[in-house]
Amino acid sequence: MPCSTRVFVAFAFLSSVSAFHASSGRIVRPLPLSALSALSAHPEEINSFHSIDPAPCFDGICSSDPDADAPSGDGLASPSRVGEAISRLGLSTGPTVWSEFGRLAAERPSLANLGQGFPNWLPPPFATASLAEAAVDAANSPHQYTRTAGHPALVCELAKRYSVHVGRELDPMAEVCVTVGASQALYLALQTLVAPGDEVVVFEPYFDLYLNQIKLAGGTPVFVPLTFVPYDDKPGTIAGGEWVLEEERLRAVISPRTRAILLNSPHNPTGKIFSRKEMTAVADAAIAAGPDCVVLSDEVYKYIVHAPGPDTNPSRPAGTVHQPEGHVHFASLPNMWERTLTVSSAGKTFSATGWQVGWCVGPPSLVGPIQRLLPYVQFCASTVIQESLARALPRADEPYRGFPSYYDWLRADYTRKRDLLASALRAAGFAVPDYSRTAGGGFFIFARIGPEVAEAMPKDRVGRKDPAAPGGVARKDWALCRWMAEEKGVLCIPAGPFFSPKSVEEGRADEFVRVAFCKTDETIEEAARALLKLRGQGQGPKEEPKKINGAEANTLLKEEIAI
Repeated sequence: MPCSTRVFVAFAFLSSVSAFHASSGRIVRPLPLSALSALSAHPEEINSFHSIDPAPCFDGICSSDPDADAPSGDGLASPSRVGEAISRLGLSTGPTVWSEFGRLAAERPSLANLGQGFPNWLPPPFATASLAEAAVDAANSPHQYTRTAGHPALVCELAKRYSVHVGRELDPMAEVCVTVGASQALYLALQTLVAPGDEVVVFEPYFDLYLNQIKLAGGTPVFVPLTFVPYDDKPGTIAGGEWVLEEERLRAVISPRTRAILLNSPHNPTGKIFSRKEMTAVADAAIAAGPDCVVLSDEVYKYIVHAPGPDTNPSRPAGTVHQPEGHVHFASLPNMWERTLTVSSAGKTFSATGWQVGWCVGPPSLVGPIQRLLPYVQFCASTVIQESLARALPRADEPYRGFPSYYDWLRADYTRKRDLLASALRAAGFAVPDYSRTAGGGFFIFARIGPEVAEAMPKDRVGRKDPAAPGGVARKDWALCRWMAEEKGVLCIPAGPFFSPKSVEEGRADEFVRVAFCKTDETIEEAARALLKLRGQGQGPKEEPKKINGAEANTLLKEEIAI
């Protein structure tokens, strides 16, 4: 199908003017047009609108769920049999790090929340303008179903861009597939690749979503721990450092059972960028595992490389597709195209995680099965959002706010936010990476807990029973994050949930917390003020934070750092 052709399959549908809210028994009517117009307003204005959450989930219990011990409507108790997917996941509905720290944030609206991994500002104006244009484009009618494997306009735009990224001409209809976010792309990739008994290699620490997706496919996760190498390992010194892949550890787990290697660069949660040498080691391991081993390359943060390191892409001529500086597309490595599925999305790049458009790119032998499975999962991702993104992508290559492109501005803005937060963390007593010597990407800092911070925390918080914590016990990272959220006004995420149970028991996660800097300057400045008050206040009374503006916060921060 040529890229100039736009195909839409239209189906009639009914839209109701009101909806019945099951748990409250009330009729909920849509927001009036005046309220909808506020969606383009400032975030603080949007927050003034109150809506009904049909299923608020805290501590693993949703208010819209029936009592687990109560009989169902037909008088039967909870089912004694469950489907295969639920049996693979397990029946536990206890609290998790996300439900627990989400509850802490919800109970404390003034909390400086550096836990959530999504931006708290609007997408760039050209993206929202593209959305508005697509929404009222009567000629192309993007409000109906589109091609299941991807809206033609979007897959053609993605194929053009990835042809530059991987150095080969791509077929948009056979080598690109659009999904509902990158998470679904990973899920479908694993479903089409993995069978019971297969193993999937995961580098540790890892994004926790990976494990259950592997289990849902019937696979077994096999962990390869990354090694933390501090800049200074003198006794009694807590320094920043780098996470490195030791090739021998990877080689040790490779076998004929290895069906896939899951690579995430830039990496969540550490911010690590795998070097070309490390990626070559991954490529060699995939080849050693046999012809059926596939590399799933999760590259959702590729445009947020804030410390490029030595593996820098060449500069691009004006007006061509932007090459993300400092990022290596794994599929571009020698002999890797045929065994690589590249996964990415628009959410992180355009500060629009709610758009939920992701994709996978690869050879027809790997993309084809995903395209065949898609109609049985959902007919298509949102047509209007796909059309919006197809219009926004070329605009992102144009000059933006004094920078050669939006991507250049994005990298500079995140670098500034990173430096502001990293300075506050260092002043508070945490150790952070030195980005002048360590490559970094994404929007998280994996900070190391310093002795002064650990001593400030009440000692009895460590070792408490906590059903949401890994292993049910609050180790140092978990106890510190809970204390900071409950008593000090700033929320970070403990490292434990990003490690395997064995590594947690060995204490490999104890010294780290994940801190997000994909937040407004105001949020980061508020967090900086809270962080600067951590040391030496563990046993004292809680102090109400002084309200100062952003300029004063920066001045205070500079003074504290100088000290």
